[in-house]
Amino acid sequence: MSKRVYRIGQIVPSSNTTMETEIPAMLRAREGIAPERFTFHSSRMRMKHVTKEELVRMDADSDRCALELSDACVDVLGYACLVAIMSMGRGYHCASEARLHQRTVENGHPTPVVTSAGALVEGLKTIGAKKIALLTPYMKPLTALVVDYIEHQGVEVLDALSLEIQDNLMVGAQDASAPIEISRRLNTANCDAVVISACVQMPSLASVQPVQDRIGLPVLSAAVCTTHQMLKRLGLPAVVPHAGALLAGGY
Repeated sequence: MSKRVYRIGQIVPSSNTTMETEIPAMLRAREGIAPERFTFHSSRMRMKHVTKEELVRMDADSDRCALELSDACVDVLGYACLVAIMSMGRGYHCASEARLHQRTVENGHPTPVVTSAGALVEGLKTIGAKKIALLTPYMKPLTALVVDYIEHQGVEVLDALSLEIQDNLMVGAQDASAPIEISRRLNTANCDAVVISACVQMPSLASVQPVQDRIGLPVLSAAVCTTHQMLKRLGLPAVVPHAGALLAGGY
């Protein structure tokens, strides 16, 4: 099989330090078992504090980022801020993905667009989850918006834990293994799955497989779901080793 190089475009909050590490880490791991290769390209939107006001201002900048990345002829675009999308109102990921795709069409380089918010919703639907528990770094009012958004998509959130970190750099500075212990505080009884990080800035990749192995339920993260959807949009098998059930190849 011939090896093709795919260009991964990411629209990233200016203070995000995780999406450009966890997405490449998963796709590099995939390179160990599959012939495709990947390069990574980002454009940034200003945002320092995870507040509703800053998120709204940041989202308005995403059109510029889509244009910049389509100049590079990327093969897929990922919008790397789940709460920015979910805080804009129920179902907004559909409007965002359609609008940003249209920007790439207008620029002469039509590109599929994935939002981390839409990817999380699709990931939960893919595994058939109806009841979940989730962990977020957000302040409680923003977590409530995330819970409402997910429940509007038909998935009941039985438990949600907020770490209440408002500074986005501090979110990215968290230990990627910390959710292994923090997740013990989640009530997973009657759940179909656990979202170990409903935020692409909160590091969690090192925790996904260990928590899944411990609780015996599918464990997802926003970054895992984003990688899954990127691979699907590229028409590639969505398989990454040691990244939880969604990327294990069973779906």
